Amino acid sequence: MQKKIDELNKINHELDAIIENSYDGIYITDNKGNTLKTNSAIERISGIPKHYYLGKNIHDLIKRGILKESVSMKVLEAKKTVNVVQKNFNGKETLMTGSPVFNEEGEVEKIVTNIRDLTELNDLHQKLNEVKKLNKEYKKELEKLKAHTKQDPDVVVKSKKMNELFTTVERLANVDTTVLFLGETGVGKDVLARHLYRVSNRIDKGKFVKINCGAIPKELLESELFGYEGGAFSGASKNGKPGVFEMAHKGMLFLDEVGEMPEPLQVKLLRVLQEKEIQRVGGTNSKKVDVRVVAATNKDLKKMVQEGKFREDLYYRLHVVPVWIPPLRERRDDILPLVQSFVEKYNKKYELSKVLDRSLKEFFYRYDWPGNVRELSNVVERLMLTVPSKELKMEDLSEDYRQTQHVSPEPTVRPLKEVVEEAEYETLKIAAERCGTTYEIAKQLETSQATIVRKLKKYQLTARLKNN
Repeated sequence: MQKKIDELNKINHELDAIIENSYDGIYITDNKGNTLKTNSAIERISGIPKHYYLGKNIHDLIKRGILKESVSMKVLEAKKTVNVVQKNFNGKETLMTGSPVFNEEGEVEKIVTNIRDLTELNDLHQKLNEVKKLNKEYKKELEKLKAHTKQDPDVVVKSKKMNELFTTVERLANVDTTVLFLGETGVGKDVLARHLYRVSNRIDKGKFVKINCGAIPKELLESELFGYEGGAFSGASKNGKPGVFEMAHKGMLFLDEVGEMPEPLQVKLLRVLQEKEIQRVGGTNSKKVDVRVVAATNKDLKKMVQEGKFREDLYYRLHVVPVWIPPLRERRDDILPLVQSFVEKYNKKYELSKVLDRSLKEFFYRYDWPGNVRELSNVVERLMLTVPSKELKMEDLSEDYRQTQHVSPEPTVRPLKEVVEEAEYETLKIAAERCGTTYEIAKQLETSQATIVRKLKKYQLTARLKNN
């Protein structure tokens, strides 16, 4: 008997220790609302010593203003667990969870209430939101910094031409003028437009929104651009829909293939650019929009204006700052870095480990790429997916590429003396045609007259002079 009593005392001691050391407040009452036990945590949460609760009935505590409502009474009524959120006597927001303890007859014998301080949790939640907000701001700043330092994930630049081009674009970043990107299909007009957005202040305020004016049916393009009101046309959503101008508010709108825009919409676009406001299809009210518009085309808009296919006033509105992007064949220094970036991209995307041999790289470098960067990317991806071997070779190319006429001849190595004499002959020939005397030629070419006389005789150019 004594052994059982000792065991029960030990269990009670352990339970008391567990309750006392709980970080949450523990509050136990009988089915009459009398306080049987509580722990020290309740002092931290409520600001009232725990001994003040012991033996007190919860109705008395409510009358004195220490409790606002009784969770225990709610549990007795519901005969199930009850949750209540309330501010306590100390002004702290608490979550009180009351759970019933049933006897053998199924009646509620005791109520155990867990009291959790939500103020601390709310503070942590607020701090977490602040950290998330800071992280978002840091991410944007980092993206802008990367873009400025040519670490833009979409940008691979090696050639002098493209480096100068990106420098020009970055100078235009925070000047809200219209930029028109010009160039062949696939040169990367959209990449440059997105880079302009990434290095501008608008990245912190609004979205980058792109719309391809040539890929959307003409009858739907207006509603895509300006949005529509509910029931504006058959099949339209009853709630209406915002257009890309509204979606790009405070940000940047990229109008790709703007030369494909039908003339009636050209008039509306011009009005938006001038007045900075749009009107939805089927609507009567105008709405102000703050959008920086950049456009792109592979067409000769000036020629289209002369042919009456594009409005002259819109042309000059878009053509404020034209940016010509050279084709890949005119910036061959970018080809192999682009190839390497595509290989890394598709190896990661498709979980591959492909490499290119020297002959294939040489072909890529010498090929003229009429489809530019887009074609190059497609060829690399197709090879990596269809060729089973790890190393990709020249013979893995399709027949139409191996027999193509779009390959620049491989440069030949000539004797240095031959090259120098050829350049010397061409220079003297031009000078002899422009200058009247050997003295003038010598002055023009910054050498002596004796040297000129000797060189002219060597290349039989003396007869070309007007007067020696």
